[in-house]
Amino acid sequence: MHIDISLFLEKLREEIKNYKVPVVELISIQTRDPFKVLVATILSARTKDETTAKASERLFKAAPDPDALAMLSQEQIKKFIYPVGFYKTKAGYLSKLPNALKALKALKKFKGDVPQELDDLLTLPGVGRKTASLVLNVAFQKDAICVDTHVHRIMNIWNYVNTRTPLETEMALRKKLPLHYWQEVNTILVTFGQGTCHPVSPHCDRCVLLNLCPQKGVKPRKKHL
Repeated sequence: MHIDISLFLEKLREEIKNYKVPVVELISIQTRDPFKVLVATILSARTKDETTAKASERLFKAAPDPDALAMLSQEQIKKFIYPVGFYKTKAGYLSKLPNALKALKALKKFKGDVPQELDDLLTLPGVGRKTASLVLNVAFQKDAICVDTHVHRIMNIWNYVNTRTPLETEMALRKKLPLHYWQEVNTILVTFGQGTCHPVSPHCDRCVLLNLCPQKGVKPRKKHL
């Protein structure tokens, strides 16, 4: 089955208007600060949005910019961000981040605190392709496809791609997905994935795409009698 990706994404854009906004996008709306978006994205990996939001708020009160973050010890950072997932590892990344940004800025001579190129972002501690692409999207409004588990999973459920990993999905979408959806596809599918199309027991019964979706590999939520 071949789906109309424009129809699917347009329907979901309308559907998610009343859903909870993912925390990184929310921080971007509130601050428009690329540094805070970058830090929040690092914190958000394998962590619930509510936990990320609270940890980000605590950390930003003490360290709203790279210079302030550089003044904190790794132990202090741990206390601010606990209990985000892998908080000890992330504290290590964040303690190294100010110097990494300073060194990269001296080399590349970009404006602001955070670089706006994917390859530059990928050199920073704790930053992978998902994090880098999300920062480009929400902080700089650049065309980059951010593929997390929701995007990877849902695009395969729709049979729009046939891939095994998020990286394969990103490469496939770069060839196939219309450019004007690159910035928003992550927000749409993460919001929809958290609200309706759950990884386990998705709410197919209330899905706006129920009669259109191929439901590849999906086990719908069991109905209670």
